[in-house]
Amino acid sequence: MRRRTFLLAGLGAAGTLFVGWSLTPPRQRLRPSHTPDPGGSAIPLNGWLAVGADGRVVVMSPKAEMGQGIHTALAMLVAEELDCDWSQVQVVHSGVDTIYNNIAAIVDGLPFHEDLDGNPGVRAMRWLTAKTMREVGVMMTGGSSSVRDVWETARIAGATARTQLVAAAAARANVPVAECRTEAGIVHAGRQQFGYGSLVNDAAAQRVGDVTLRDPKDFRLIGRPTTRLDTAATINGTPRYASDVRLDGMRYAAVVMAPTFGSAVQRVEKSGVLTRDGVRAVVELGGSAFGDVPGVAVIADSWWQAKQALASLTIEWTPSPHASLSSDGIMQQLRTAAGGDEGLPFRSYGDAQEVLSKSARTLDATYEAPYLAHATMEPMNTTVRVNADRAEVWTSTQVAGAARTAVATTLGLSEEQVTLHQYALGGGFGRRLEVDYVAQAAEIAKAMPGVAVQTIWSREDDLQHDFYRPAAVTRLRASLDAQGPVTSLVTESAGQSPFKALSKRLSIVFAEYAPDKTTAEGLFDQPYEFPALRSAHTDVELPVPVGSWRSVGHSHQAFFLESFLDELAHDAKVNPLPYRLQLLAKHPRARAVLEAAAKESAWSTPLPATADGRPQARGLAFHSSFSSLAAAVAEVSLGTDNRMRVHRVIVAIDCGLAVNPSGIRQQVEGSVVYALSAALHGDVRIEGGRARVNNFNDYRPLRLSECPDITTIIVPSTQMPSGVGEPVVPVIAPAVGNALFALTGTRVRSLPFGMMSEARS
Repeated sequence: MRRRTFLLAGLGAAGTLFVGWSLTPPRQRLRPSHTPDPGGSAIPLNGWLAVGADGRVVVMSPKAEMGQGIHTALAMLVAEELDCDWSQVQVVHSGVDTIYNNIAAIVDGLPFHEDLDGNPGVRAMRWLTAKTMREVGVMMTGGSSSVRDVWETARIAGATARTQLVAAAAARANVPVAECRTEAGIVHAGRQQFGYGSLVNDAAAQRVGDVTLRDPKDFRLIGRPTTRLDTAATINGTPRYASDVRLDGMRYAAVVMAPTFGSAVQRVEKSGVLTRDGVRAVVELGGSAFGDVPGVAVIADSWWQAKQALASLTIEWTPSPHASLSSDGIMQQLRTAAGGDEGLPFRSYGDAQEVLSKSARTLDATYEAPYLAHATMEPMNTTVRVNADRAEVWTSTQVAGAARTAVATTLGLSEEQVTLHQYALGGGFGRRLEVDYVAQAAEIAKAMPGVAVQTIWSREDDLQHDFYRPAAVTRLRASLDAQGPVTSLVTESAGQSPFKALSKRLSIVFAEYAPDKTTAEGLFDQPYEFPALRSAHTDVELPVPVGSWRSVGHSHQAFFLESFLDELAHDAKVNPLPYRLQLLAKHPRARAVLEAAAKESAWSTPLPATADGRPQARGLAFHSSFSSLAAAVAEVSLGTDNRMRVHRVIVAIDCGLAVNPSGIRQQVEGSVVYALSAALHGDVRIEGGRARVNNFNDYRPLRLSECPDITTIIVPSTQMPSGVGEPVVPVIAPAVGNALFALTGTRVRSLPFGMMSEARS
């Protein structure tokens, strides 16, 4: 064959195979590639659950527990269909396997507006993405996708296991399967009954076809407020985090990293340090593609010895190519980018720019947000033991597979030669989607083969070497008719791309070159019904390391859009609530959430003055994110010295069917506190090419005395469960900002609000 003919024939065959593959159903997610290890003597019935001889049910979770209650929610899904004794359920971390790849987060991350879900092309793209992620995706906890991702699979796993147990009982009792029923971990087969534990060996050999899931109206566990499985342990302090790992002969490492972006170690004087008590080694670090920066580590018998030894080291750093970088310069660069019309449109219809250019009345506003740190309670840490042909890792991570890959790559091993032990996370918020600290710990541990070395960052390390929520600027312009209603909306945002940066570090090649939805989310994807819209974003390359921060782009774009909508309502002399409701005429779920929050707050009734005579005002905000809908009303007062007090926050959320209402309320309350911390105090300043933060003295979380009363309304829904951990974060800052405007008549267009919040009296 001629070469061209051969190539064309090959491409045609590949195309035919691809089309054929894309039309087949996604591969099953029940049976892993390797036999799972549930610990103890429990026997796996699939990749999601195992049953012990004593009737104990072990649920194997691929999702990291970082305080969001996912282990309890996942166990509830399995137990609902397994029909087991809830008091016998426990959860362990699963191993790494492609059946656990997070499909929902990537599919929901496609840059399509929810109103396009019925479009055949969009449906096809979601289908193909789901199939692809099943094969080559990432095992990840993030994007408020955990319950959504396992909603069907975990229930099928429980139902399949129950069917196997019933089949085993029917065979043992010699009765038809139809004469068997289950209840609380027991199979009633004819006149006999068998505990699940006595059947598990026979059940493991059973093979079943399709199973039937319970109708939601018959749920016994799902939807019921349920105490988290780890509540008692959390109260008595027994959960183990990665920093709690203690192994025989373990050593500890402290690190100092390049103080400015782009610097590296030029020279380090080690001699005097190596003679100090307890010091075992000094390790120079060159950094890696996983995002860990150059630095120096000291390994010692205790972490304090290592930290003290570091302080006595003489280190010379190479000059930074970014020594003049500052927040002021960055924000000016972003303002310039947002001020143009050259961004990539994420959604455009109705020729919004043309309508805007011809309008006699327009409103133009520019909003800004700073860099933010994750500030997890547990700083970064990992323990690694390196042997000749194997490595063992003890860590807390949101991406277990990627963490294992980082260690294998750093040590020149295959992934099968690396054993990873996953622990509960002392906070994640997107920070532990990164594996820089894991790769760094592996590099350090190489210096002491056969010895477990635990690398722990200080709080200062953690804040100064984060992957920050990007700073952002958005210009919003609206055209108005003579009576005030909006005729078009044009938004131009500018900032760094967190998902592209993360994808590059995790080698997710396809995502590195695709449009990053997270940069513009919160603007183009809202349910508001504008007559014409253009929402675009310009990626700006900067040397500041950025990553995913809780609710990602929604965290600032919601503040921008919801504040601007309040400006439009004020210009139209219309109350902010009916103004929004009018823009949501075709979206009843969104309207219901707004109305629920407004009703609970008695929106139409003026607030009385505080006990000391200060006037109060309410602010309202609504936002759609992570397939959920949230609205918040903030009640705020302001003293004569501009000291602000947030007295109460009312949140309504529609997150689909509520799996565990107790867990949802806990997540809403945590979201309010986290979001208020950022809105009132959050600001990572860049000066001299470095992050100018040290500890919680200059990067303040919300104090207990500042915490408002929080009321949560879970709007009933029959939709598939959706996000909970992040959707409330975006509505808090705009609700507070809109309340401030109602109080003062002054619009605050940049975060943080720049006013000291007042402690509760």
